[in-house]
Amino acid sequence: MASPRDSDGEKESRRILDRIARESDPGGASFVARKADEMRNHLAAADVDKADPIEHLGTRIGRILGFVLTVGLVLWLINYLVRGG
Repeated sequence: MASPRDSDGEKESRRILDRIARESDPGGASFVARKADEMRNHLAAADVDKADPIEHLGTRIGRILGFVLTVGLVLWLINYLVRGG
């Protein structure tokens, strides 16, 4: 007779296998496309409450400035390393 613990393990295993199947689905969106969508949603502050327009706008501005600053610092670092310091 199977114990409840075995049943929980089976459910967890099926959940993991279903997730792997969804993520590796060749017919679905590629990894790069999914990450690009996640980045777009993050920068557009899709997870912020739209009822407060100031919070929404402030979050978008902060995230975009952070992204621009990060890209700028990476480009500066590459330039610094290529020129040999």
